[in-house]
Parts: sequence; C-alpha cells; structure tokens
Amino acid sequence: MPRPVALAAAAIPPLLLAALGLSHPTVLTPESAPWWRDLHVIGLLLFPLLALGPWVVVRGRGLLLEGVVVVLGLVYACFYTALDVLAGIGGGHETMALGPGPWVSALFGIADQLVVPGVYAYLAATVIGGVTAIVVTPGPRRVLPVVGTVLAVGGAYSFLTSHIYYPVGVLTMVVLAVGWTAMAAGVPRPVRTSPRRRQPAPT
Repeated sequence: MPRPVALAAAAIPPLLLAALGLSHPTVLTPESAPWWRDLHVIGLLLFPLLALGPWVVVRGRGLLLEGVVVVLGLVYACFYTALDVLAGIGGGHETMALGPGPWVSALFGIADQLVVPGVYAYLAATVIGGVTAIVVTPGPRRVLPVVGTVLAVGGAYSFLTSHIYYPVGVLTMVVLAVGWTAMAAGVPRPVRTSPRRRQPAPT
C-alpha cells in the first residue's frame, strides 16, 4: 500500500466523524430526532472505518499479529454498529413516530450494553498497533510512533465513553486522526518477500 493511501486511511475516517460530531444533537428530542436518526445512518458507513488505523500500522508485520488486529476491528465494527442502529437510528425514529417515552431509554440501555465489547476491542487494537509501531521503527524516527501511540491510546480510551458528542467526542476523533497519522507516517514500509523462482531443471 503506498504511504499516501495509508495516511489517508488513518486520518480521514476520524476526521469525518469529528466533522459529523460537530452537529450531533446534545439531547434527543422530537425536534432533534430527524437529524439524530439521519446522522447515525451516515455513521453506519464511517464508524467501522476507524478500524483502518490499527490495520494500517500492523499490516505486513506477520499474519498472526495482523489477524488479531483484524478480528478486534471486526468485533469493534459489529458492536459499535449495534449502538448506532439501536440508540441512533432506532431512538431517533421512534421519537419521531411516537414522541418521547420509555422505549427511548430501553433502546439506549441495550445499546450501552452491546457497545462495551466494541469499544474495548478498539482500545486493545490501538494498544497493539501502537506497541508494534514503536517496536518496528528504528532510531530517531521512532519519535513519531511514540507520540502517535500516546495520542491514539488516549483517544481510544476517551472513545470508551465519549461517542462523537461535541466537544469531547469531536476532540477524541481529532486526537485519533493525529495519532494514527503519526504512526502511519513513522513506521517503515513492510518488506514483502517474493517467492523464489524455480530454477530450470538441468538438461
């Protein structure tokens, strides 16, 4: 993967989520419900892309390591999507259709339970990605992965509770973007070994 593509994959998803978070309603009301619902429909496309950050950093560093990060990313994407669907789309739509009521808190309750494995999987993937970036980067260039790891782990920890609400959630996404971009810029490109060509049989 060319480095510009890796940098874009690391930076663009959290920055788009930060921009989306600037308009996230603080409270779900009948007035805010239409955008609350539609915003989370957009989020269905964007939130899973946060898993690209850890993958960009560990790609090519070994099948086991890459596989672990991919599985953690899948767990994050699945369970965070449950939050988006239930509390975001479902909560917004039901508030539009029926108005405020106990169904809203019920949807939020199950969504808050389901999202827990997802955000912790993302935190674990972030720690693995950060440690990998530091280990594989030699010399003075290691400063970028170190700074990036501190930022990304801090952002992933904040993400446990912040979602993308302004201002903390928006700042969390910006910190993740800077952290993953620093790591992606600092790590050396993985060396791919090509299979040996067969020598022609002696005649």
